[in-house]
Amino acid sequence: MDINDCFVQGLLRKDRPDIEKADKSIQRARHKLENASAAFDASIYEDAVINAYAAMFHAARALLFRDGVVEKSHFGVYVYIKEKYHAKLEARFINELNALRLERHELWYGLESTEVKEAEAEEVIGVAKEFIKAVDKLLQKP
Repeated sequence: MDINDCFVQGLLRKDRPDIEKADKSIQRARHKLENASAAFDASIYEDAVINAYAAMFHAARALLFRDGVVEKSHFGVYVYIKEKYHAKLEARFINELNALRLERHELWYGLESTEVKEAEAEEVIGVAKEFIKAVDKLLQKP
């Protein structure tokens, strides 16, 4: 599925660019990153991963808001970032956004018990932190 399919299927929709929403979304990303770190410190690694993904999701949404796009699905956000920002964000960030999207879904809705290890949670938090920094730089550019 490509970005055009996402618009046709209603996963994304055009809107006016909204810098205020973009700012609120990046602030929300920072808050979710703090939550991820707090969960990690409390050895609640599953919540650390879920919050680290949420941090990346909200940072990505900030780019969509700035561009005048509203998401209606997590998958739509991933497709948009992959197609519109592949030259501006490292591939590892885009790949991790998608991998964590899938993992968050499984942790949240899955029927199988999945144990998240400390090392994985620590790595994911680090990637989320770097992703937010990269998005911050993009948001500063006109």
